[in-house]
Amino acid sequence: MILTIPNLISFLRMALIPVFASLLFYGYGAAALAVFVIAGISDGVDGFIARRFDQQSELGTIIDPIADKLLMTTAFIILTMPNVMQPSPHLPVPFWVTAAVIGRDVLIVTVAAAINIITGFRGFKPSWLGKASTFVQVVAVGLILLSPVAGYSFYLPTVYTIVAIFAVASGVHYIFHVARLMKEDESTVAPSAKGE
Repeated sequence: MILTIPNLISFLRMALIPVFASLLFYGYGAAALAVFVIAGISDGVDGFIARRFDQQSELGTIIDPIADKLLMTTAFIILTMPNVMQPSPHLPVPFWVTAAVIGRDVLIVTVAAAINIITGFRGFKPSWLGKASTFVQVVAVGLILLSPVAGYSFYLPTVYTIVAIFAVASGVHYIFHVARLMKEDESTVAPSAKGE
């Protein structure tokens, strides 16, 4: 199934990314925050609809996390650029935070691709810590965008530290998570092979 409502919402979220990026880059922080909130809400809505109305699909399990990663990567890259956000003691976002976020995703993709090429394994699933890390990133970007609007930024160093910790921890955890998935897959295949 391709043209399901959850998939269409995920495609819409992807379409909002360049809109969000343009608004943020050209200094329309409040409008960028509004678009980001809409994108964040759509992420929860498509998952709810998929489960509630049994519209889950293999394509959805692929494009939904891709849309999330594209949005987060775009947000952190632009927020790291100087002179994008209004002057603040804790802006722009430090490079090490963005490096941790992107480095985690590069690690996960590299590990998954290498395992797939070597073993043919395709049963990759997000870990609970990975989902938590994505949630932390979404909240963090919202708080970062909110800081110039609200006029407060004292909390940002704590936000940056939490984002980096979750990114690093979830990246390392994913390696063990995939190893467990592969063990479970082997234990499932083995009995069926014996039955043959």
